[in-house]
Amino acid sequence: MKKRIAFRKLGRTTSHRWAMLRNMVTSLIYHERIVTTLPKAKELKRLADKVVTYAKNGSFHSKRLADRIIREKPALTKLFEIMGPRYKDREGGYTRVLKLSKPRSGDNADMAVIEYVDRPGEIRAARPPPARIMDAMDDVLEDVGIKSIRR
Repeated sequence: MKKRIAFRKLGRTTSHRWAMLRNMVTSLIYHERIVTTLPKAKELKRLADKVVTYAKNGSFHSKRLADRIIREKPALTKLFEIMGPRYKDREGGYTRVLKLSKPRSGDNADMAVIEYVDRPGEIRAARPPPARIMDAMDDVLEDVGIKSIRR
């Protein structure tokens, strides 16, 4: 009976899997979109969302935690100075995994694109966070002359 399986093993030892995911999340921060296999993309999503949450917090301890995962200092700087403020009003779901229609030609593996949302040049526009929707709605209501309920 398979119970409480927390993550995919991806056919690798723990050290190899951890090294691969650290390399992939560093590449994802640099390029903001990478193409990989579907199971790897789904595992990478967990780690990529976690480091963005660290960047949103912005504390020294969060920077140390992210530094254990991110391989290079310029990627860490980009994470905390650009990506942390970009996602300050989003409560999760910083990455998107899109399955590609054509499998890899060599071994027929399912391929996927993983990318950060709310960035220039994304494949599909992200749904805005609820806080941003409510702020826009309040602005429209104020223009019409109706008082906001939240303020």
